[in-house]
Amino acid sequence: MATTEAPPVFDLAIVGGGINGAGIARDAAGRGLSVCLVEQDDLAAHTSSASTKLIHGGLRYLEHGELRLVRESLAERERLLGIAPHIVQPMRFVLPWVEGLRPRWLLRLGLFVYDHAGGREKLAASQTLQLAGTPYGSPLLPTLRSGFEYSDCQVDDSRLVVLNALDAAERGARVLTRTRLECAVAGPDGWRLHCRERPPGDEGAGIDDATAGRETVLRARALVNATGAWVNQVLDRAGIIARQRLRLVKGSHLVLRRLYEGEHAYLLQGEDRRVVFAVPWEQHYTLLGTTDVPFDGDPARVEISPQERDYLLACLARFFREPVTEADIRGTFAGVRPLFDDGSGSGASSVSRDYHLELQQAVSGAPVLTVYGGKITTYRRLAEHALELLGPLLGLPQEGSWTADVALPGGDLAGEDLPAFTAGAQARWPRMPPSLVARLARTYGTRMARVLGDARHAMDLGPCTVADLSQAEVRYLVDTEWARSAADILWRRTRLGLAAPASAVHDLQDAVTQLL
Repeated sequence: MATTEAPPVFDLAIVGGGINGAGIARDAAGRGLSVCLVEQDDLAAHTSSASTKLIHGGLRYLEHGELRLVRESLAERERLLGIAPHIVQPMRFVLPWVEGLRPRWLLRLGLFVYDHAGGREKLAASQTLQLAGTPYGSPLLPTLRSGFEYSDCQVDDSRLVVLNALDAAERGARVLTRTRLECAVAGPDGWRLHCRERPPGDEGAGIDDATAGRETVLRARALVNATGAWVNQVLDRAGIIARQRLRLVKGSHLVLRRLYEGEHAYLLQGEDRRVVFAVPWEQHYTLLGTTDVPFDGDPARVEISPQERDYLLACLARFFREPVTEADIRGTFAGVRPLFDDGSGSGASSVSRDYHLELQQAVSGAPVLTVYGGKITTYRRLAEHALELLGPLLGLPQEGSWTADVALPGGDLAGEDLPAFTAGAQARWPRMPPSLVARLARTYGTRMARVLGDARHAMDLGPCTVADLSQAEVRYLVDTEWARSAADILWRRTRLGLAAPASAVHDLQDAVTQLL
């Protein structure tokens, strides 16, 4: 008589492959727990790839009295610079002063706190600026004559997610992408998860899509619900009554032609007291965002509205001297921030970006930890706090933190110095195009050697379908980083989709399909 193999049993099943789920998976696997990470779409498919690409303390959070969040964010900014220097880079931000908005003394005070609250070591301090007649002031209206300069960091947000998942996997975690949780059944020994794998090419289906696929059953002692905008639906699928609420807030961005020279960003104050960032992005573009709009639609399908587009362009026009119109838009993207609703009734832009962890138990005693809110900058500390709550239930020792000082894959650069590493890589592969070597260095860090292998010339890497994306790189992303579609590669593993023609995308999808 045929026997049915029992489903594997994990210490921890994590549902949600955004930054919080991937960060918890990495931390837990590194503490010796058996971990399974389940994601309904691709890693970072939603909120975690739709940010303004910043690791920052949140200067404006000081206005709302969130000193704890700012302090934690600033400390994490330093740590992320240390563990992922290939994808997290220092950036100077210019804050023009505008008469009639925030007074000078308030901005100077806020920047003083910003400089001293988080143990700043790696980044330069803030300073007062004269904008007139300087490169910082040249793109701006001549009436903007002074301001401030301070430091924060830019990040490749989706790669940060992928690298956390990759490190988790290399420490023994099982990572299942395109696998939707259908229901979770609690028992005396934990949870039984019924999941369904989505067919290849089924993009963005969302958690309530009923696409057929192979069923996978998992068992776990504890469950982490890190599904962002879907957290309360997932609790319902686990038979747990949600005790907290979410505020869904849409944030949209414009990708514009490069508006100015230099690697600095601008923080622009809106007349409504919101702030908008103009950030150099991917050499040829300026990223403008974000908005804060209440959202009640399908979080799997989010688009910028004409009103948001006009709002962002109008904000830019109040600061930049050269007119920018719709013709300068090279692309757009939008995401939904699942913010913790503290019941204060604050407007969308004032809702706290802090996180809240809710630990509940089923009638059987099976634990489930739900993640509400959070931001990319503080994901690592969120993961530590999650393991502090789950540790007593899983038999973990009180002291087990380790992620603050251990490099993410590819981040073990000597001296945490990307320019020096890139120069060394160009000397190591002198016959490769310098632009390719530089892109691979800032994408993969020391792992770029696994992409290039023994190749000496670009032609050794196989044909390219999009820009300098070679067959060897595509194979690496499919084999190692869970890429299953052209979109995974062009928008979340690299940013080459910004300039990819439709025909090339079709060819890349064919190449990916052949490798699966």
